Amino acid sequence: MARKNFGAKPLCYPQPVFIIAAYGENDVPSAMNAAWGGISDFTEITLDLSKGHRTVKDLRARGAFTVSMGTRAQIVACDYVGVVSGNKVPDKVARAGWTVEKSAFVDAPLIRELPLSLECRLISYDEETGILKGEIVNVSADESILDENGNIDVALLAPITFDPFNNRYLVLGEAVGNAFKDGLALA
Repeated sequence: MARKNFGAKPLCYPQPVFIIAAYGENDVPSAMNAAWGGISDFTEITLDLSKGHRTVKDLRARGAFTVSMGTRAQIVACDYVGVVSGNKVPDKVARAGWTVEKSAFVDAPLIRELPLSLECRLISYDEETGILKGEIVNVSADESILDENGNIDVALLAPITFDPFNNRYLVLGEAVGNAFKDGLALA
């Protein structure tokens, strides 16, 4: 098989479409789209976020934030909060058509239109690297994405990922195997 070299670039699948939200001054919510992040421990998420973002300034000041999964149904709004700066458009959450409610667990907003959220406390932020670590205090899911057993149904959630090779969003959902089971055929 021949390979094509792309050089040192942040090209990896999947890249989540995380919507980070925090409260700013006067409890005005801010939100941004971020793809560089993931779960780094059982109750920890790590994100790479530039210190110049309004949402980063807000979450650092409040010590809390939420991370919601971008969804197929909210793709336009999710992209909007990634291409418009909260430093220039302070009401971009409202302009995205989103409504918020305060988390019962942390001092941060939950976006009602995004049905799956991690509610987090800020652990640390490194200004030089942009590496943010958050403690996951709670995971909340709207009942609309739960199956008959009360579990999250990925098909109902329809989470999107970022395709960095083609600058597109892809939806997740097709089951292709069983984790911690299929590999036992080779054991």
